[in-house]
Amino acid sequence: MTPNTRVKVPAGFWTALQRLGIAANEVVRKARLPLSIITEPYVTITQYFAIWQAYSDLVDDTAKGIIKLATGIETAHYPPTVLATYHARDYRDALKRMVRYKQLCPPESLNITEKGDNCTIELEWMNSEKPGPSMLIGITLAFLLELGRRGTGNHLTAKFVELSHSMGDVQGLEAYFGCRIRVGANCNRLTLHREDLDHPFASYNAELLEILTPVLDQSLDELQRNRSITEMVKWIMKRSLSGGRPDIQNIASELGISSRTLQRRLTDKGTSFNHLLTEVRHEQAIKYLANPSLDIKEVAFLVGYEDQNSFYRAFHLWQGVTPLNWRSENSGINTIN
Repeated sequence: MTPNTRVKVPAGFWTALQRLGIAANEVVRKARLPLSIITEPYVTITQYFAIWQAYSDLVDDTAKGIIKLATGIETAHYPPTVLATYHARDYRDALKRMVRYKQLCPPESLNITEKGDNCTIELEWMNSEKPGPSMLIGITLAFLLELGRRGTGNHLTAKFVELSHSMGDVQGLEAYFGCRIRVGANCNRLTLHREDLDHPFASYNAELLEILTPVLDQSLDELQRNRSITEMVKWIMKRSLSGGRPDIQNIASELGISSRTLQRRLTDKGTSFNHLLTEVRHEQAIKYLANPSLDIKEVAFLVGYEDQNSFYRAFHLWQGVTPLNWRSENSGINTIN
């Protein structure tokens, strides 16, 4: 497995399942995987999804399984990538570290936006054309709230939760998150009260962070060196599109380089920031249009166009037809992830 396709299952996952009365071998058998996978350091994305689906199938209700697991895993059992977030200075610092180090643990990635009184965290998939199981989606969002609760020592509540698929007992989830939950959304997103991000972490440990941060940053640098600069830029663009037109300064900052250095490296590859942005918008527009549940206005927004007419003009340049005509001609295609 390459670094982009392997996933590490924390040892604490199997321990937490056992405490819930579910044996690891039950999950593995349900997933139709070899028992040896329990002790394997890494699994493939397909195997990872199968494990989560098997756990979901073994519990009475997805929502109950999410809550039990989110609250049942002990912090000490988390891998270093996650442990570092629990010793951050405050909730905002913890979330930023989570986004950064999540790149080391595919397939899910996180995109955080702070605007007005809200902080939104959207879950996306890095290396998979299809979304993960509902259980994995729910536990990821619950875990982010649990991070704030455990770190601050306060029973924080979310402001709003959006889920693409049903999670079973919605009322139970609403009681856990402390907010309304919308099921059947076009995204999987957790909205927090922005003011909560300023809460300091009682578990803040500067000395431990000094040990963990350089090691994790080195691992991340090695991973990024194995990716092409164009691949990394396009990946970040895809995460940022729905927030408007991605800015070269912001993307360069995420990569840890200056915008001038980024421009030079893209030129060396025979491309440019604007050319890659056009490619990403085109690719994502095709994917979103293949989903009949999204109207054209929503697709325009998701690929970074506030003006629907601008999207129509751009799409006609790409495909030679309007978005509506393309959708009617390709209605049998299902490429949305």
